Amino acid sequence: MQSKALGGEQVSLESIEWLSNRRLRLLDQRRLPDRIVYCECSSAPEVAEAIASMTVRGGPAIGIAAAYGIALAAQAIGASEDWNAALAADFELLEGAQSTAISLSWALGIMRQTLRKLTLQQDVPARLLQAAIAVHESDREANRSMARFGVQIFGRRHKKPQRIMLHSNDGALASGGVGTALGVVSAAHEAGLVERVYISETRPLLQGSRLTAWELAQAGVPAQLHIDSAAAHLMKSEDINWVVVAADRIAANGDAICKIGTYALAVLAMHHGLRFMVVASSSCIDLSLEVGDDLPLEERSSRELLQLGERNIDTGTPVSNPVFDVTPADLIDVIVTEKGVIERPDEKKLADLVSHRRLH
Repeated sequence: MQSKALGGEQVSLESIEWLSNRRLRLLDQRRLPDRIVYCECSSAPEVAEAIASMTVRGGPAIGIAAAYGIALAAQAIGASEDWNAALAADFELLEGAQSTAISLSWALGIMRQTLRKLTLQQDVPARLLQAAIAVHESDREANRSMARFGVQIFGRRHKKPQRIMLHSNDGALASGGVGTALGVVSAAHEAGLVERVYISETRPLLQGSRLTAWELAQAGVPAQLHIDSAAAHLMKSEDINWVVVAADRIAANGDAICKIGTYALAVLAMHHGLRFMVVASSSCIDLSLEVGDDLPLEERSSRELLQLGERNIDTGTPVSNPVFDVTPADLIDVIVTEKGVIERPDEKKLADLVSHRRLH
């Protein structure tokens, strides 16, 4: 995986780009906002390492990158008498790079489905690349639809610009288009429906303060950054109207698996009378997961809590560093997907929406 720093150049918010030299270019999100570094991957293992290290992050972006990873693997092989066997290890490696984001398994499922339909007489690497590009384009279109539906919700319920709290980073950096939660908020701002956005710092790796604040600043959206533990104080004192978040997975009953801290925000929102919106592609709905608490949740290294720059603050105390938590369905006012809006989500509403979902 090659890295390239581009100091001083105009930054594109495209986090993923397929290059003509058969390489995948990823914007290294660990270096933002102080350094703009692009990593170029030429193999499935390099893409898997980029996902695991959070060089690329966000459920949709992870899925897109994994799809391109299979295309890279097929191009490296060139020809095979048994493509399923030839690519089995690459599928397994990419599937194991991240455990929570269902977009990863969904995108790889599309690639497997494409592979099963191909014959040896066809140009398999070219067809798999076409499938990966289609996964990318479908996410871009889904982002547009979610933004449109989200703006309609804001416009229908409010006559004046709103104050909105955002958690985590779910914009162009985390997707193939304008993003999910941040995409909705950016579109609402363009429609004159946003007065101010309140951004939590968001662990892990301070995704809100490093990435969301940077994206909103580039888009000219008025925003204020706050420490995560100030959320309740701000809800009480700043007349905030909405909390808007993205989900990496939604269980059959409507529970949402989101970035750590989301559950606390949902409880606080209910207490303070704020409405709570989850924005996610319909591919994030997992009807095989009965309730959110059935999903094992990822934890990250204790080093992220015990390092302050060059300073080690380890006292020997055990550390818990979870990445996700589960927000119960009864705390969610509305789920916005590219297929439509679900208010007060439950099992029947989600099943009905999924039954109309098309695989791209």
